[in-house]
Order: sequence, then C-alpha cells, then structure tokens
Amino acid sequence: MLQKYWNIFINGYEGYMNYLWKEITNPGWHNYFYWLLLVSAFFLALEWINPWRKEQPKFRKDFWLDFFYMFFNFFLFSLIIFNAASMVVVNLLNDGIIGLTGFDLQAANPLRNFPAWSILLIGFVFRDFIQWWVHRLLHYHPRLWEFHKVHHSVEQMGFAAHLRYHWMENIVYRTLEYIPLALLGIGLYDFFIIHIFTLLVGHYNHSNITVSGKVTGGILGGLIGIVLATSAFDVHIFQLSTFWQELLVIAGGIMIGVFVLGPVMKKMFNHPEMHIWHHAYEMPESHPYGINFGLTLAIWDYIFGTAHIPYEGRDIKLGFPGVEEFPEGFVGQNLHGFSRKKNI
Repeated sequence: MLQKYWNIFINGYEGYMNYLWKEITNPGWHNYFYWLLLVSAFFLALEWINPWRKEQPKFRKDFWLDFFYMFFNFFLFSLIIFNAASMVVVNLLNDGIIGLTGFDLQAANPLRNFPAWSILLIGFVFRDFIQWWVHRLLHYHPRLWEFHKVHHSVEQMGFAAHLRYHWMENIVYRTLEYIPLALLGIGLYDFFIIHIFTLLVGHYNHSNITVSGKVTGGILGGLIGIVLATSAFDVHIFQLSTFWQELLVIAGGIMIGVFVLGPVMKKMFNHPEMHIWHHAYEMPESHPYGINFGLTLAIWDYIFGTAHIPYEGRDIKLGFPGVEEFPEGFVGQNLHGFSRKKNI
C-alpha cells in the first residue's frame, strides 16, 4: 500500500517537472507560464498609462520581490513538493472513503455528464466560495494570520501584490479547495480555464488602476459573446455560419455587458476600490479581523456582512500595525510565523 502512494508521489513530481519544462519551452494558448507573463505585462502597462495613485513609482516598493513571488508560488513551490503531495492526499482520502463506505467518489464523478460550461461555472463558484471562507480563516486564526501577514505587508499596491503570500497559504488554500474539486471531477483543463479567469480578476483588484463597472461589464459581456459565437464549452445557442454573424453576437454581448451588467459589476466582482480597504492599515471597530475577503466574487462579502467601502480609499495607509518591523526579504518573510515567540 505504501508503495502505491510512493509511486503516486514520484509520478506526480516527475509529471510536474515535465509539465513545467514544456510550459517554458513551448509557448501556446494553453500555456499558463506565458499567460502569467502576458496578463502581468497587460496590467503593468495599464498602471503606467493611467495609474490610480499617480504619485506611486512605476516600479513601486517591493515590485521585484512580488515579481519573484509570482513564479515561486505558482511554479517553483508546486515543483518542489505540493503537486505530488496533493495527489497522494486525494488518493488517500478517496481510498479512505471507499474503505469506510464502499463509495468511490472519483469513479462516481457527479459532474461526468454535465456540459463543459456548467462544469466551469460550478467549479468557479464552488472554488471561490471555499476560498472566501479560507481567506476569512486566515484572518481569524492567530497562527494562520501570522503567515497571512506576508500578503498584508504590501505598503504600495500594484498587480504583482496579488501573488505575494507565504508558502503555507499554498498548503492551506490548495488542500481545502483542490481536494473537494478533484473529488467532484473538475479536471486539469477546467482548473486551467477557471484559474486564468481568477488570475485576471486577482491582478485587477490589486492593480493601481480604477475603471467603471461599465468597462468591466463590457469586457465580461464580450467574453460571454465570444463563447456564444464560437459555441465554446458546449454552448450551442446560436448556429452561426459567417464571421459577421459571430461579430454581431460578440458586439451584442459587449452592449449587454455595458448596460445590464455594468451597474452591478462592482457588487458581483472584487475590484481595486473595494480590495484596497482589505489591505488598510487600520480595520474598522465593527470588523477588527478584516473586511472585503472576496478573492474574485464580491457577493459573499455582501451576503455575510463583511463588505466595507466607507469612501474612496485611493491614498489610505496600507499594511497592519507592526508592519514597519516586519521582515522585508523573501527568506525572512517565509520563515515568519514558525517561531514560538511572540510574532510581530
């Protein structure tokens, strides 16, 4: 039995090394490595062209540290241990359920016969709901908060701050989100699509820009229009035969996005004006453990009463009490939280 799990671990480790090497050496539309670079370059350009905080340097404080975090947390950490270990945990959990109940969750795959679009939608909403609760837990649990302080040590906000976080958060988040999604049957391709979308929103809500809900609504409407026009993800509503018909559907999606989705976009999705308050140095007395916990969707904060945008927070002080003494380098930040002595 131990040999089985050891083989799963080794195969997962070798598989991820091969995957990462292929990512770097073979650029393509399904290549997350270059998607990360492309999305990051896009938001960096927006921050330079029309910054929200105009006095903030183009390369803000700790920009290059955060840039390294992007690749460490999304590639190197997975290469070192997590991808292989998580596969072992999923198999152990599923084998345990089989042993206790005789029911094979992975084989049952409750979403097996669902169309692709519904799998993506269910996976996205379910994952975001889990992440909201995990994020709240990181603020409420004293030990986990010490790890989460790395993310909140950002004192000048920009898109790359999205991916500055302690490696222990990878373990907490990925364990609590990946296992149930994997057992539901959400595949790697589904994870890829969901992850690219959440990467875009995560970069956006940390970025030094501000745009209206009509703009983001138009973008979302355009993406929906593309899906409808091309029948992607098993969506077969229109039978279009010409390029101009497809273009008309996409244009219609944009218009609906602007005028229908636009007014509610900032209630549905996280955005810079909302997320800046999550990073505020001082929390309101009514919410001492934090506010605006949403990662992609904002609706959970409105549903559970943690949404808080008292006024435009463009120039508020960021961090937390004691951030002035918090380690500034990568090593010091990632060792933080393990000491038994009182943390900063």
